[in-house]
Amino acid sequence: MKTAKQSTDAQWADRCRMSRVGSWFERVPYALLAIPLRVALATVFWSSAMVKLANWDAALDLFHNEYNLPLLPPELAAYIAVSIELSTPVLLILGLATRPAALVLLGMTAVIENFVYPQAWPTHIQWAAMLLVLLCRGSGKWSMDHLIYRKWVDAHGASDAPPAA
Repeated sequence: MKTAKQSTDAQWADRCRMSRVGSWFERVPYALLAIPLRVALATVFWSSAMVKLANWDAALDLFHNEYNLPLLPPELAAYIAVSIELSTPVLLILGLATRPAALVLLGMTAVIENFVYPQAWPTHIQWAAMLLVLLCRGSGKWSMDHLIYRKWVDAHGASDAPPAA
């Protein structure tokens, strides 16, 4: 049978181990975490563009008959959607203009959630969470944004630099 001291020592050892594991996870650089965020989001939206382009007539039919987008004519909405879905994934993969791309995709996600597929909110909230991280934290050090930032700082100094990637 364990004494109270042995039980307390075991609990303390468990807490120390958990603290070390937590500390190890906190040392993972954001640049490493941003890459799968960028790739995952790029894949989702690029795939959507490829489906639309594979059968443009069917895509237009969806915009005419199923998607209930206000204000925009269905053809224009389809062209805007596919343009966003083709351009922003490339920007995300490169880590170029990541914050503006994330903002555009966050807006598109809000439109999809509110007017197209409101029942798919569990998926949309995941997209939004990933997009918010990229919007708030940027693309990370392994990106074109960071390379451009470093060039700017080298040329103009840190005081004139735009926000870091």
